[in-house]
Amino acid sequence: MNRLTRSLSAEWRKVTATKLWWILALVMLIYAGIMGGVFAGMFAFADNLDTGGAGLGMSPEQMGKLVLSSVSGFCYVIPLLLGAIMATGELRHKILGLSFIAEPKRGIVLTGKVIVLLVIGALLGAAGLIGAGVMAAILLPAGWLTTATALLGLRTLVAIGLWAVIGFGVGLLVRNQAVTIVLMLVFTQFIEPTVRATSMMWEWMASVVKFLPGSASDGFVGASILGGMGVFDSSMSGAPSSVLEVAPAFFVLVAYAVVSVLAGWALRWRGDVA
Repeated sequence: MNRLTRSLSAEWRKVTATKLWWILALVMLIYAGIMGGVFAGMFAFADNLDTGGAGLGMSPEQMGKLVLSSVSGFCYVIPLLLGAIMATGELRHKILGLSFIAEPKRGIVLTGKVIVLLVIGALLGAAGLIGAGVMAAILLPAGWLTTATALLGLRTLVAIGLWAVIGFGVGLLVRNQAVTIVLMLVFTQFIEPTVRATSMMWEWMASVVKFLPGSASDGFVGASILGGMGVFDSSMSGAPSSVLEVAPAFFVLVAYAVVSVLAGWALRWRGDVA
């Protein structure tokens, strides 16, 4: 067993030895089920209204994509917090030094943590997709689950894994667990959604907002409730898009993960550990 494999095994045991991962998976499932159920119910209700056959003008596949996109569009804060807790928890309890005693090369320890976070994040994403998918199966018309919808689900797993890594990088930089959590909640639940909603009124602002992490995540997944407000408000159907295409959005999201972890490595990880 090589050193990276040993580090991966150790980090995996650290995560799965506590209740945190499955509690967050359960929260993810319930939260995604609630949000997916809300949007699936809205789509089904609007599609069944007596509107002369117009409804929302969406196919079952389009509805399914938007319902499943609620996992990455709203629930990404959960893997983000998981990554932050993994970064700050060992510092807070002063046990990170034990990892460095077992594996003196800190780069190997860091790599092991990042890989495990990607996997755990994907598992959280799978729980979210189950919650949203069940509600879609119950409320949406037949035909919502297609190859394109399944591919969106796969991209969601990757996006959620990357969000866990981003949270880890931010946690390394901030170090204080409470401050990290507050900053993440304020940015993801208030600042970025407000900026993105406002940007739809100005094309120049929309072109900048595309590069925010939440917008990049939506672009990579390939569907977004927030990025498709024209579904609910016809007056906004011509608003400028606030998301990138799939490929560039993926690279932007990866860049956030890489830069945050490398910055944490350079500024925090290589220093003395109490």
